[in-house]
Amino acid sequence: MAAEIVNPRSDSSTDHEGPAGAGEPFDPAFALHRGGKMAVQATVPIRDKDDLSLAYTPGVAKVCSAIAERPELVHDYTWKSNVVAVVTDGTAVLGLGDIGAEASLPVMEGKAILFKQFGGVDAVPIALATTDADEIVETVVRLAPSFGGVNLEDISAPRCFEIERKLQERLDIPVFHDDQHGTAVVTLAALRNAAKLTGRTLGELRAVISGAGAAGVAIAKFLLEAGLGDVAVADRKGIVSRDRDDLTPVKRELAELTNKAGLSGSLESALAGADVFIGVSGGTVPEPAVASMAPNSFVFAMANPNPEVHPDVAHKYAAVVATGRSDYPNQINNVLAFPGIFAGALQVRASRITEGMKIAAADALAGVVGDELSADYVIPSPFDERVAPAVTAAVAAAARAEGVARR
Repeated sequence: MAAEIVNPRSDSSTDHEGPAGAGEPFDPAFALHRGGKMAVQATVPIRDKDDLSLAYTPGVAKVCSAIAERPELVHDYTWKSNVVAVVTDGTAVLGLGDIGAEASLPVMEGKAILFKQFGGVDAVPIALATTDADEIVETVVRLAPSFGGVNLEDISAPRCFEIERKLQERLDIPVFHDDQHGTAVVTLAALRNAAKLTGRTLGELRAVISGAGAAGVAIAKFLLEAGLGDVAVADRKGIVSRDRDDLTPVKRELAELTNKAGLSGSLESALAGADVFIGVSGGTVPEPAVASMAPNSFVFAMANPNPEVHPDVAHKYAAVVATGRSDYPNQINNVLAFPGIFAGALQVRASRITEGMKIAAADALAGVVGDELSADYVIPSPFDERVAPAVTAAVAAAARAEGVARR
């Protein structure tokens, strides 16, 4: 009689699941994570010696030899064409900060299953035991032959900018730092629809962004690329402006690109008459500053779990309110973007992800809302089955149009 196969994840001893085990109050989060959230599963059966000889030796040798002669065949005869490396060093995790590589793994596993669930893309979490930018770059470059794309995740600024730039220069596969660009894509989609709802164009809007980290910098640059009228970015010391002598290289570049109005001083002062507030920093914006914004303003307070402006306060003054939370309307959630962006890029074997591909993703995402547009619905739900196909198709088409597609 064959031995019974027991699933180690179905252990019944978790009735009192908690971080310390038995005796702790039941916590469904720990119960769900026991044993991890993902596993490797074969796509072909190994039922007998014939299957074994095809999947492994000697049959595999034919495929290896063919790829050695024609390297492009790796996309057809391995998983490379549909798998992404989710890479982190654990220095900027989900608002938890620098918690280290191993502690970051639950988030990276979560990211990987979102790739699969929402985009049909396989993903592998890779947490690195280094925070040195050059070491991260060298490690990823050496891992790259196994993957069709690289999603950088939860790497702190300003190193994240350097790491992404260097990897993009050295690799011929898509490299995408989701904390920057995923947030920017979804923000642009929501902002396009909010402007449409109130009868305005992006060019008529002035925005203020709270936070000059990875997300804030990327959002500012991306919105300007898409045609926003003006944007000022504030860090802990106030508006990033040319007259400040304490700016990092990244912020000095930002000062050159933003703040056409020449504002200086505090975030609160910059909000007077502003059309848009975008929060990606945490902290709290006083209600009088929100009240000083222009009529029909938009408040996108995306800090989690506590938005910079509570929705109840924001609704007193703003025409459209969005947050990063799932329990309020208009959730700015990166899962709306990154699965479809990578699916589209991988579909056409893109060598990189361009600004045009990201703008196409935002436009497609905004388009899903369609005639249902309302103040409480400027961005679709992550569970809307139209989202990923729309973004995938738009990104693939943009890649072909921009000449970075290879199929």
